[in-house]
Amino acid sequence: MANKFEQKRLSNSYFSVIVSIALVLFMLGIVGLILLQSKNLSNYVKENIGISIYIKDDVNEADVKRLQKSLDATDYVKFTEYVNKEEAAKRLQEDLGEEFIDFLGYNPLSTSIDVYLIAEYAHPDIVAAIEAKWLANPKVKEVEYQKDLLSFVNNNIKKISLILLVFAGLLLLIAVALINSTIRLAIYSKRFLIRSMQLVGATSGFIRKPFLTRGLLNGFYGALISLILLAVVLYYLQQEVPEILNTDDIEIFAFLLIGIMALGLLISWISTYFAVSRYLNLKTDRLYTK
Repeated sequence: MANKFEQKRLSNSYFSVIVSIALVLFMLGIVGLILLQSKNLSNYVKENIGISIYIKDDVNEADVKRLQKSLDATDYVKFTEYVNKEEAAKRLQEDLGEEFIDFLGYNPLSTSIDVYLIAEYAHPDIVAAIEAKWLANPKVKEVEYQKDLLSFVNNNIKKISLILLVFAGLLLLIAVALINSTIRLAIYSKRFLIRSMQLVGATSGFIRKPFLTRGLLNGFYGALISLILLAVVLYYLQQEVPEILNTDDIEIFAFLLIGIMALGLLISWISTYFAVSRYLNLKTDRLYTK
């Protein structure tokens, strides 16, 4: 009965170690994924800042279409969207939740072309020069875009990446401390077994071997679980926001997956090694204290 209880407690300690490793490595993987995909994230945000070119009321639809085609042909435009007065009114009505045309008696909105730039051109100075060029066109009445948002994205994207890098470093330290603490608690329950093996003449290497093997297995299983969780997150992101996730860059994902697996094995092995060494060098009277 006691043997079964001990076996159950041992299994629970292994389970807690594996779960701790898996969760910590999963969080590290998420941060690593964000860092590795930061350029794609930056490009995604920049390329989704729309610039609205409002057309004068006396310009016919054929001329607007020609202007749209000329914009599509430029090097700095990713794509454009033609919005006529009726569509603009419909969108505004949905936003307001009420019929404003019936109240005013006419449609005050203008036909527009929504322009989305290629990321490398989505810089305040470049956009200002492009805006001046568009405003020089006699068909264009006004150009409107979120200047503050564009400046914020360009000024803060590097700062955000640096903050994430620091956060990843802190998370790594926490991960090492947490996994090390969990493994030490697991080894603590076997301190008397370690001392018994010493008393019958077992060498330090012989005693460490099964613990290190178990530690590597724990690290492997924990890393494997974290990789499965990451795969689920990657699949979800690919389905919901494929523009952010560039799955064509296999090297980045291979680097991330190998890094997580190596980190799980390395942290587990080192923590187990020092935890066992601590009890190998512990005096008998200290075995009864943590």
